Amino acid sequence: MALASSVQGCLIRKCLFRDGKGGVFVCSYGRAKMEGNIFRNLTYAVRCIHNSKVVMLRNDIHRCRASGIFLRLEGGGLIAGNNIYHNAEAGVDIRKKSNPLILCNQIHHGLRSGIVVLGNGKGIIRNNQIFSNKEAGIYILYHGNPIVSGNHIFKGRAAGIAVNENGKGLITENVIRENQWGGVDIRRGGVPVLRSNLICFGYSDGVVVGDEGKGLIEGNTIYANKGCGVWMMSSSLPHVTSNHVSYNGLYGVAVFSQKDGSGEFPGGHGAQENFSEDGDAILWETELEKDEDPLRRPVTIALVESNSINHNGGLYVQSSEALHVITNVIHANGDRGITVAQSSQLTRVTNNSISCNRQSGVKVEAQCKVELRGNGIYDNRGHGIITKGDSTVVIENDIIGNRGSGLQLLPRSDTKVIKNRIHSFRAYGIAVRGRTKALVQENIIFQGKTNKTIFQQISNNRECILQNNKFLVFKKTSDTWRLVNPPARPHLENSLRGPSAAHSGQKVTAMATRITAHVEGGYHSNRSIFCTIL
Repeated sequence: MALASSVQGCLIRKCLFRDGKGGVFVCSYGRAKMEGNIFRNLTYAVRCIHNSKVVMLRNDIHRCRASGIFLRLEGGGLIAGNNIYHNAEAGVDIRKKSNPLILCNQIHHGLRSGIVVLGNGKGIIRNNQIFSNKEAGIYILYHGNPIVSGNHIFKGRAAGIAVNENGKGLITENVIRENQWGGVDIRRGGVPVLRSNLICFGYSDGVVVGDEGKGLIEGNTIYANKGCGVWMMSSSLPHVTSNHVSYNGLYGVAVFSQKDGSGEFPGGHGAQENFSEDGDAILWETELEKDEDPLRRPVTIALVESNSINHNGGLYVQSSEALHVITNVIHANGDRGITVAQSSQLTRVTNNSISCNRQSGVKVEAQCKVELRGNGIYDNRGHGIITKGDSTVVIENDIIGNRGSGLQLLPRSDTKVIKNRIHSFRAYGIAVRGRTKALVQENIIFQGKTNKTIFQQISNNRECILQNNKFLVFKKTSDTWRLVNPPARPHLENSLRGPSAAHSGQKVTAMATRITAHVEGGYHSNRSIFCTIL
């Protein structure tokens, strides 16, 4: 049975639509209310176009040969309380400026994505259960720009939410869990706002920012994913701020320089899909809205800022582009706090608290360019900082109470060590291993509990220059010394930005101010688990 309606007030209740080309076609400013119907084995259940409005309540829509509900050309209305499942294409397809309210539906076991928003489609997608779909739970592309809030997106066989091909979207306060690929996957000009979501128990990474991905990733809890908490390409420009990233199986945050080489869209959508059913994607480009979104501020350098990164593999950088790592708490990770394995452009590590990690606080590999400024590097089980880099600047840090040396400068490194406060409990404050080039100037170096814990240098190394350093000898009978002038680093008063930054900032401050008395004291194969979309 097929029904076309352009009449105001059409009501369709408790009907069975089955085994046909289409169910209900609402067009040309038509109005229709559908309640309690069954749509089964159709090409599509409902198609709504050209400013028409539908109200769909408590319908059963399944086994359609295309999308279950299809909205285009400014279609809209309310789609609530429906059971949408086992459809061959998307459960709900929103495109060409359509703007529906998708509320409290179950959208599941689809053979492609649960909801697709594209071609300037909008909509409010709220409080739905979206699960067990073969591809992305929600897929946003070609300038689709929905509001996605309060949904439970889980057990999908691809990404929970995928944003691609200049897709946008405000994605907030969703639970995204147990998906096979990234909880949220952003690539190819995707620029969403991802805020205050719980992204957990995924079988790969929590958030993936692939090649040319952008967007604001703010205030999310990214927890217990088997891959990285956040995995991003260095060619992308995300702003990752004020997230709580913990107990992920690999790195907390990882930045890689490899191109992923993917020929397919995330969620498995490839060129074979007929997105151009009612107008080619090329034609949409002439219609695209050029609105500016005030939620997004321009970012010219990838930022990892004001996050709590703990009980993962730390932060790993293998980047060919500039990166700023600012005001993060990097604590109690099972590897190093920060590893810079490649950094041909400057990686700037500023005002972070890096503490109690299982290995060194920071390791800089050969041929890297890194600036470490204003950090508090406390109580790590290895060295505070270990560097092989050919252009490392260590300035105005507190490097206190690490089990290894405060700084270890390895052969052929080139390092400037200026105005730091350095203490190692049992090893050297600064240890120079082999022939290195170093300028060690205006530092305060506290002696530990043995007599040889201030400075170690190869005697014939003339390229290691010491100037105006102050060495304070440990005295058993003396009062405890304090980090007073200036107080314990990091200093955050002028650094924090963004509405959620204060929470992480309080953690950093608490971590730093506890250092008031004398101090007592791999994971990954350089790829995302699913960095190539299969």
